[in-house]
Amino acid sequence: MQATVRTFDAATRSGSVFLDDGSEIPFGAAAFDAGPLRLLRSGQRVNITVEDDRLTYITLSTFPLPGQA
Repeated sequence: MQATVRTFDAATRSGSVFLDDGSEIPFGAAAFDAGPLRLLRSGQRVNITVEDDRLTYITLSTFPLPGQA
């Protein structure tokens, strides 16, 4: 699934994304740390994995999600 970064706090490694339908999903440090990223900027397109209504993995849209080739 793809989304757009709304906010990101580098100190806490958490933030939120907008889905294409406009809904917002927050993410914590665990979701950010699961991916290969060091920083996010507002407006960036990202790939995300959501499990049980929680964002669990976030990476740039140019990188594959885990389990996808």
